[in-house]
Amino acid sequence: MSYAGDLTTQEAWSLLTESPDAILVDVRTPGEWKQIGVPDTSATGREAGFVPWVNDQGQPNPSFISDLAALGLEPADGRPVVFLCRSGQRSIGAANAATAAGFGPAYNVLDGFEGPVGPDGQRNVSGWKVANLPWKSL
Repeated sequence: MSYAGDLTTQEAWSLLTESPDAILVDVRTPGEWKQIGVPDTSATGREAGFVPWVNDQGQPNPSFISDLAALGLEPADGRPVVFLCRSGQRSIGAANAATAAGFGPAYNVLDGFEGPVGPDGQRNVSGWKVANLPWKSL
């Protein structure tokens, strides 16, 4: 089973602000959260969830599904889950795994938190931060 679909960062923010049950789950690593910052969804009245898809060494998180459940998500509850990673790749796997486990609808944020590398070698062409959506340092 495939996840519900891809969202632009603005579409993701709109879903989070318009749907009282939607939750953003950042699936980057703890190192990325500390070094780069995290999305700030406090304006929605709900905090983002933080569940790594892989660890800092790139190994899969064996407790990913149970970690989602620990956020208060339940299979088949219909609660929209928006997955975010650095550039929209790892979050595809997370959205697929969540969907297979019955969570969702699950969505992937296309450009992630930082987006792809631009012509200057920096991640400054798209993504959550470039779209000026709320974020904070840890």
